[in-house]
Amino acid sequence: MSLTRQSSFQNRSGDGKGALYLVATPIGNLEDMTFRAIRTLKECDIIAAEDTRQTRKLLTHFEISPQMLFSYHEHNKGASGPELIRYIIEGKNLALVSDAGLPAISDPGADLVKLAVEEGISVIPIPGANAALSSLIASGLPTDRFTFIGFLPRERKDVEETLQSFQSAQGTLLFYESPHRVIKTLTAIQSVLGNRKVVLARELTKRYEEFVRGDVQECLDYLQEHPPQGEYCVVVEGTSPEEEQERLAAWWQNLTIEEHVAHYEAQGIPRKEAMKKTAVDRGVSKRDIYNALI
Repeated sequence: MSLTRQSSFQNRSGDGKGALYLVATPIGNLEDMTFRAIRTLKECDIIAAEDTRQTRKLLTHFEISPQMLFSYHEHNKGASGPELIRYIIEGKNLALVSDAGLPAISDPGADLVKLAVEEGISVIPIPGANAALSSLIASGLPTDRFTFIGFLPRERKDVEETLQSFQSAQGTLLFYESPHRVIKTLTAIQSVLGNRKVVLARELTKRYEEFVRGDVQECLDYLQEHPPQGEYCVVVEGTSPEEEQERLAAWWQNLTIEEHVAHYEAQGIPRKEAMKKTAVDRGVSKRDIYNALI
């Protein structure tokens, strides 16, 4: 990849291309909207939205009437992306919005940004509300280092492997989750990462905004009495330097992976389960152990 330089507002190349604006929208409260975001949406020729019905409500509220409102989402991005890029190359300014928060975060907008960069199009962020960072700063957990993971995979084995890959992460972990899956996700976190401190943040900036703080088991107990409602951000403490040092000084440190697995097999544990336990010990995915033994 060759070096490129973008000067968003000065010394534009004069090639006649428009720009791609990534516009943050409210995550709940309409007052999350910034003056700059409103002005940008009013000035852009095209607005591309994940759900045009939802975006029309927002545009109507702020009296914004775009020349074109374009549908762009996960299921049509293959066809819509190149078409939107063509409009920008022809000189149109395009604003991309998601249903809530920053576009291109757990969102197909990231693919549109990639296409724009490849075509030498200026990509300009219009900052605003973000659920993950809002949850983090109010969580009470460390904010100096963090990892945004977003939504976990659907399959249980993939969930476990993903969590195992962050077992040694010392920064706070940020997840998105639906009300239908949050209990399963907390159960998986407890199984793989242990009974860590966790914060459940839901309905951010809305009337029923709520933060539930405790360890994983306490939060699971709370959800048994208070059925999950609304979209959640799950904020999980990372491992401490002391815990990581303890893990690195573990009994298995001088064993090869094959010897590590064999240790568990000698206890009568089936090979598949022995590989899983080895992966948990070492803080890697089960796939990594399997590949090492091939």
